[in-house]
Amino acid sequence: MNYQEAAIYLQEGENNDKFITHPKNQKALAAYLFVHNHIFYVMELISALLLLILSLCEAPAVPSLRLDIYVHATLELFALLTVVFEVGMKMRWLGFHTFIRHKRTMLKSAVLLVQFIEVIVVLIRQTSHVRVTRALRPIFLVDCRYCGAVRRNLRQIFQSLPPFIDILSLLLFFMVIFAILGKLLSTYGTVTDLNLCVYFSFPDVMMPAYSKNAWSCVFFIVYLSIELYFIMNLLLAVVFDTFNDVEKKKFKSLLLHKRLAIEHAFRLLVSKQKPDGIVFKQFEGLLKFFKPRMSARDKYLTFRALKKSNTEFLGNDLLLIHLSTISDIVIAVNGIWILAHTLMISGKNIYGVEMLLKISGLGPSEYFTSGWNLFDFLVTILAFVGIIVLAFDMEPFYFIVVLRPLQLLRLFKIKRRYRDVLDTMFELLPRMASLGLTLLIFYYSFAIVGMEFFDNVLYKNCCNNSMVADFYRWENRTVGSRTVIQGYYSLNNFNNILNSFVTLFELTVVNNWYIIMEGVVSQTSYWSRFYFMTFYIVTMVVLTIIVAFILDAFVFRMNYSRKNKDEKDDNGIVFEMEVTKEEIDRILEFNKQNGSSSSDISGLFKLSSRMTGTGQANMVFNGRRSRTKSDLSVKMYEEEIQEWYEEHAQLNHVEDGQPLECILNSGNHQPSAEPRLRSQTVT
Repeated sequence: MNYQEAAIYLQEGENNDKFITHPKNQKALAAYLFVHNHIFYVMELISALLLLILSLCEAPAVPSLRLDIYVHATLELFALLTVVFEVGMKMRWLGFHTFIRHKRTMLKSAVLLVQFIEVIVVLIRQTSHVRVTRALRPIFLVDCRYCGAVRRNLRQIFQSLPPFIDILSLLLFFMVIFAILGKLLSTYGTVTDLNLCVYFSFPDVMMPAYSKNAWSCVFFIVYLSIELYFIMNLLLAVVFDTFNDVEKKKFKSLLLHKRLAIEHAFRLLVSKQKPDGIVFKQFEGLLKFFKPRMSARDKYLTFRALKKSNTEFLGNDLLLIHLSTISDIVIAVNGIWILAHTLMISGKNIYGVEMLLKISGLGPSEYFTSGWNLFDFLVTILAFVGIIVLAFDMEPFYFIVVLRPLQLLRLFKIKRRYRDVLDTMFELLPRMASLGLTLLIFYYSFAIVGMEFFDNVLYKNCCNNSMVADFYRWENRTVGSRTVIQGYYSLNNFNNILNSFVTLFELTVVNNWYIIMEGVVSQTSYWSRFYFMTFYIVTMVVLTIIVAFILDAFVFRMNYSRKNKDEKDDNGIVFEMEVTKEEIDRILEFNKQNGSSSSDISGLFKLSSRMTGTGQANMVFNGRRSRTKSDLSVKMYEEEIQEWYEEHAQLNHVEDGQPLECILNSGNHQPSAEPRLRSQTVT
């Protein structure tokens, strides 16, 4: 039981779960194990996605996807019952008192209750009603295990709000001042129609006044200089500074949380006979629960890597090393791809031969863990496809030929600054995907609200009494020898979820947004502006956070490059471990006695037989993986981390004051490779 509980502590440290959620009894443990498995994760994801997808079928529905009320309401009820089961299992794991103190879970439960009541009402009445609460459905997706990055993004958005609101207040203050000034100038005839400030984009807004008085341009120039170029850039600078501070605090919090989790796990693993360390048997028992798919060979290699001394056990200071080491110490390389350059012929064949030799030598898993290798693979495949397109004159695919110059980007690897920029781009891609999903979640919520209030509001030849009527007036006339069609803005509506997403994107781009807003206002009421203003502010917050994130990642990478000028860092983390045949035989015997799986025993037996057949007394294993943001942060804040450790030891009354390292790795995958003999080389 100690092995399993210690593994749970490590998992809580890895997932950044609070220790108050630690299972307290057997019933809670069973629920915890059920909640923390991939079947449960997939069930959570499917139920959340089903609830979101139903908006395609519910009124106002996409015409081709419309379903009867009974059908989509039944599907919604099924999805909600699944969520009820999920929440029930979490309550069984957490206990009632801990459950009601978990804010996100309580918010999810409240939304679930409202949604459940609504779907029952819909099923009874067999008719739809105004359901603005559908905009809260994304909470089910955000709470999924696979959307942890989205939760972090939302948390950072809320943490960045205070300075954002301060600068936004300053922006609104100047806006009010200039509005009053503009009204006064309008009264005295300098600015003839101040309403144009709201409706038209610059310089359209200025031209009527400018045509009557050339000095009126000063008003608009000063206003835009202050509001657009000064305050908006000041807003970005303040948010970036806050974001940078939040990132550092988050890293510190995660690091110390993992450290505390490791301390809890270590105390459970040590025995009275050896209170200062753990032997391989205990370490292997821990990994059975923490990394159940890890092979017996890799478990021993990990133990050897963590064991710095020649003793037979791991000390507290040795166990607490980055669990990334577990992923590093795996598996070797069967080929020597450095021979690729001797086999290269010319042009695309060179790239193709190089790619094939790298894959065969490094193995597919290790090859595709490198961002540069993945890029080389894609551009090489595109190059060969381009050759085929040209050879067979496949006109529909000519666009692929245009992508062939991407191969020139390989040259950017030569200069370090270019490598830093491109490496930053590769690091940004996963996070940018999560930020994009965060923005889509906001889009979904606003789209639902827009559909509920503005469905069938915008159509052809609407808004006749407004100043934007010309944009909605459908005209199909012939002028000279050409046909002129106007009135396309009626397509920008909230008649279904897909149209709403397109409309919201156009509002995000800002250009001519006033046409959509004024069209809706003319058909509904003046208060409809509040919807568009709120959407604009929310998207401005999210987009500012995205820009701040890009700046933070790039500045961090540049600072890291200046501080660490070792070229070897570009190759990622490389770890080498030498193991003797006696050790392999000893571990083989250990696994036989402990009833390990046949695959583990077979793998060790083949390894031992191979060494016997080749007469090798030892074998070297080589592990490699790319550096993560966490790895770079550890090196960047090396000195501060020691201070954090000392502070942590004082706060938590840690008896052992030795510096502890974090053994947890942010990823669950392990780079795969094969063992290599010592006489072989790896490039």
